Amino acid sequence: MSALTAATDLAWLTVAYAAELLRTKKLSPVEYAKALIARSERHDPHYNAYLRATPELALADAQRAEAEIMRGEWRGPFHGVPYGLKDIVDYAGLPTTAHSKILQDNVAQTDAAVTQKLRTAGGVFMGKLSTHEFAIGGPSFDLPWPPARNPWNRDHFCGGSSSGSGTATAAGFLPAAIGTDTGGSVRNPASMCGVIGMKPTYGLVSRRGVVPLAFSLDHVGTLTRTVRDNALMLDLIAGYDAQDPGSANHSTGGYTAQLGRDIKGLRVGVLRHFYMRDMQADPEIANGIAAAATRLAELGATVREIATAPLGEFAACNRTILTSEAFAVHEKWMRERPQDYGALARERLTSGAFVRAADYVNATRLRRKLTDAFHALFAGVDVIITSSSMDPACRIDDPKAVEYTYARQSRAPFNITGSPALSVPTGFSKDGLPLAMQIIGKPFSEALIYRVAHAYERATDWVNRHPVLV
Repeated sequence: MSALTAATDLAWLTVAYAAELLRTKKLSPVEYAKALIARSERHDPHYNAYLRATPELALADAQRAEAEIMRGEWRGPFHGVPYGLKDIVDYAGLPTTAHSKILQDNVAQTDAAVTQKLRTAGGVFMGKLSTHEFAIGGPSFDLPWPPARNPWNRDHFCGGSSSGSGTATAAGFLPAAIGTDTGGSVRNPASMCGVIGMKPTYGLVSRRGVVPLAFSLDHVGTLTRTVRDNALMLDLIAGYDAQDPGSANHSTGGYTAQLGRDIKGLRVGVLRHFYMRDMQADPEIANGIAAAATRLAELGATVREIATAPLGEFAACNRTILTSEAFAVHEKWMRERPQDYGALARERLTSGAFVRAADYVNATRLRRKLTDAFHALFAGVDVIITSSSMDPACRIDDPKAVEYTYARQSRAPFNITGSPALSVPTGFSKDGLPLAMQIIGKPFSEALIYRVAHAYERATDWVNRHPVLV
């Protein structure tokens, strides 16, 4: 295979462009993998995106992909493309640690459903990515592995709990990563790191082989640097799985079908009260969303303000359900091995022990009420935009700032409703840190969300900016 010109930086290839180069034999999968391995080895000691890099597995996958492509055995748009997995997702033969001492020797016997799909598609597995402990306790400095850091400024928080997935994607260590989202854990690192993060409709992607946090709120999602890449990834991993009790038996695919279409006549609702009244967002966040709404209107959409239940009701409902279900998952270990948890995970999980059964039941009833009322909004709009984080990334070494800003978000409502929600960059703060918003749709409307996001992405240049690494 012929190499690309030296002027082409393999670190910033999109999945879509890399796929075309690989398919037409203008790029070698082995060359591609080696370039990203070298970049990660050079820079990741400063960012900790990888909990366990797997260069030998990556090269074996790349060599296999190269041989297949040379024989004309093209598997599709992920053949030979590197990816990583949040380390609560099983990869057979490797430990799934959940970034915790509790599971540091937990070797997966089989692949998770999402892993199976990416391997079948010919992906090149680069390694397991950092997470907050059990997707709830972090960023923590008292665990067997250090926390991931923000590639735009390593002294700052990169979001979580899919922290390594956000860092690795933004840093150019890989073009796509898998994360999970129970209260915003794909969209938070996407927001903080300036990449695209999708929490699909509840049940659209199987959670089989993924360490649970809260069964009724958990989602598997995708992080990429462009909207098209995100849609391509969702095409690969979505689908019904009878072995996942929460899986939705719904038709999937076609998530790239509407990309490139204009958005003239589409109705966009702005949930402004989430970040202007229920919580007061940092002005840079609010101004970024206002500018995005203006840009969508300039592209032909009809934009108007709408309202739903106060953000605090959604947050309380999510917190009650999440902590109750999380404690149920961890009760045995919490009784037998509490000292083996990091302090943050232990504190956050313990709170679930004090939620009364009546409170949990009432929260599930409130959830239905909130969900029905929210879904009713789509009688008058096609998509909704609102804030993701209320603040740019804070310093990672300031625990009070991390705790304060972590709770200041409007992502949890869409775990309650199960709605698809996409985090999209809206610019940068005066300090050079990413800003973001969410685009939300009714259940199973991912293709429409991607259409709107892609139109906005093409009308801005945020995805063309990359961090300079140390």
